[in-house]
Amino acid sequence: MKYLDLAIEEILQGIDSSLKLLDEKQVEEFLQVIVNSNKILIVGQGRSGLVGRAFAMRLMHLGFSVYVVGETITPSIEMNDLLFAISGSGRTSFVVNAATTAKKTGAKVVTITSHPNSPLGKLSDHIVVVKGRTKLARSKDYTSNQIMGIHEPLAPLGTMFEICSMVFLDSVVAELMDRLSKSEDDLRKRHAVIE
Repeated sequence: MKYLDLAIEEILQGIDSSLKLLDEKQVEEFLQVIVNSNKILIVGQGRSGLVGRAFAMRLMHLGFSVYVVGETITPSIEMNDLLFAISGSGRTSFVVNAATTAKKTGAKVVTITSHPNSPLGKLSDHIVVVKGRTKLARSKDYTSNQIMGIHEPLAPLGTMFEICSMVFLDSVVAELMDRLSKSEDDLRKRHAVIE
């Protein structure tokens, strides 16, 4: 269980340090855009897409008109709608293409990324920077790393971005519940009963 305990500690420290860096102004703008949106389409690929789906479900529980890009029931995006994009790199082609299309229709694009100067960041009307992993191996040579006491991060690839985004967005739900005067009972009324 050596690596399990080390990974838990690394992840918890990463969440704490990353989310302390959130820009309050960015977060407030994000909240205002969500509250004032007509229809919300959420896009992300891979694990970021799973985080987006979880957030979409909670927004639906809060009573928002929300869809996940790529689903068969997702309507077209229109002027004054909101595309909410999640991409740690800000370079995921499917997400960048969705943002490009959204901009052409006159929709707003709000992004969570670790790279605000990325192609996705440059397309966005509002950005919330969520820092991802900062600890990288200095060499791809495993043996050299071991000799030098350098270990691969125990939260590989985009794990820290995705976990931090999930924690951030679940916290956003708590803030929205307060601002919209919604209780857990209100959310439960919209929770799926056919399971």
